Amino acid sequence: MNISNGLINCGKYMLNNNLAWGTSGNISSRVDDKTMLITASGTFMGDLKEEDFVLFDLKSEKNLSERKASKETPMHTGIYNNRSDVQAVIHSSPFYTTLFACSKEPILSNLFIENFYYLENIGYVDYFHPGTRDLGEAIAEEAKKSDVIMMRNHGVVVMDTSLSEALMRLETLEMTCRMILTAKSSGVELHSLPDYKVTEFLEESLYKPRVKR
Repeated sequence: MNISNGLINCGKYMLNNNLAWGTSGNISSRVDDKTMLITASGTFMGDLKEEDFVLFDLKSEKNLSERKASKETPMHTGIYNNRSDVQAVIHSSPFYTTLFACSKEPILSNLFIENFYYLENIGYVDYFHPGTRDLGEAIAEEAKKSDVIMMRNHGVVVMDTSLSEALMRLETLEMTCRMILTAKSSGVELHSLPDYKVTEFLEESLYKPRVKR
């Protein structure tokens, strides 16, 4: 599967599984050390086509295609330039995740197996207007130590070694936020595992190699 087909399938999956809506959000994949492929400005996530992607130079920060790149391109370039391991970046604003981004409610990462692994490194950045250099720089700096970055009053950006893993990270986040909110509203007390149990799982289980920051 080529890179653009992977991004097209990612957009469809996100829309079909309530991880994106309308033209909100943007996705990208690294092509090589110098370039990335990113959604163009104003694209509809559930109906992406080959012509909806822009080849962008990560070093010179120049558009190498005719279409205008997503206004959130600065955050993508910042992540790729600071994280050589990252091959895919997803920015979205799914309902429950965005609700948490608009609140001070903590996101727990000691609830269940995927939650331990995919949400181990959550960071936060303050609100900056979308597409601004300030937001891009804040995201790039936080990405040095976080794989999930909550943007206050905006949404989230996740990154990983592949689009499928980035999607799993995003979906785990949305499920966790939904679980926490549902438990609170229904009076269910969540049982969190102690830190040593979570660390034991991350270090000693055969689930996946632990990603350390």
